Amino acid sequence: MDNSGVCLANATVCNGTSCVVPEGNFNAVLSTVLSAILTSLLALVMFSMGCNVEIKKFLGHIKRPWGICIGFLCQFGIMPLTGFILSVAFDILPVQAVVVIIMGCCPGGTSSNILAYWVDGDMDLSISMTTCSTLLALGMMPLCLLIYTKVWVSSGVIVIPFDNIGISLVALIVPVSIGIFVNHKWPRQAKIILKVGSITGALLIVLIAVIGGVLYQSAWIIEPKLWIIGTIFPLAGYSLGFFLARIAGQSWDRCRTVALETGMQNTQLCSTIVQLSFTPEELNLVFTFPLIYSVFQLFLAGLFVGIYAVYRKWYGKNKVEFPEGKDNEPDPKSSFQKANEGFQPDEK
Repeated sequence: MDNSGVCLANATVCNGTSCVVPEGNFNAVLSTVLSAILTSLLALVMFSMGCNVEIKKFLGHIKRPWGICIGFLCQFGIMPLTGFILSVAFDILPVQAVVVIIMGCCPGGTSSNILAYWVDGDMDLSISMTTCSTLLALGMMPLCLLIYTKVWVSSGVIVIPFDNIGISLVALIVPVSIGIFVNHKWPRQAKIILKVGSITGALLIVLIAVIGGVLYQSAWIIEPKLWIIGTIFPLAGYSLGFFLARIAGQSWDRCRTVALETGMQNTQLCSTIVQLSFTPEELNLVFTFPLIYSVFQLFLAGLFVGIYAVYRKWYGKNKVEFPEGKDNEPDPKSSFQKANEGFQPDEK
């Protein structure tokens, strides 16, 4: 088939409307430099997120892990199953189905912690869920992949980079722990760090999305079915996570937190697994999917944040417009509500 109108001249593999182009020296150097810079910035952002975590509340989630258990069920129950159902429903190729399921089996990404802050989520729960899901991924990823991918491939084909998972865990725990300590010792300074870090984190998310699009611009041409799955998958994760948390009786702020933790996957880990597990010919069919998922999970999460911001503004305006009399006095607010002005917590 003549793909001259679709693939670039230096493409190594061409098949239909998909192509794989070798990474140039400039892109390789740029990717390495940017990776180091972004990793450093991400560590600083996670340090600032840790400045919003209180030791007592964080340990409370560990001692009474009801919220973490719900997140665990969503992360390693709902997401892999959703990936399997989408793969079967769209009747995609076996290698493509495996990659979709790999994405569903990955732990939560650190971007969810930044976004949880912007929707007045439970930061203590967000940090504890991300930490636990990354730690549990060491055992749950092989188990989930064994269960869901054996229809298409043998379990030994997929290479899980345990060292990358370990590095992600350390990169999360260390800066967050320092942030928690700073918040405990110097709470006033921690608030300033948190404000700066939250804005930096939002800009960092946009920067990562733009850089990914530029570095891999030649790989964006791929089968339409994967584009559709890449759109539906994170949306399903956000929605199912939110409703499951609500059914379990969690407060609104925790529902928003669980939703983000469920739909926001560690796409970098998925990309690493894909590159280690498949041949160049197979990569031609699947390499772009983690990028597609990453773009849509960020877009949908940004939409979620925007809708919440509009609601919060409208909610605050209406609270001022309606006079408060003796018959409609509001319940006393907790310190968390005063700071965040989010949804009201459930009645105890």
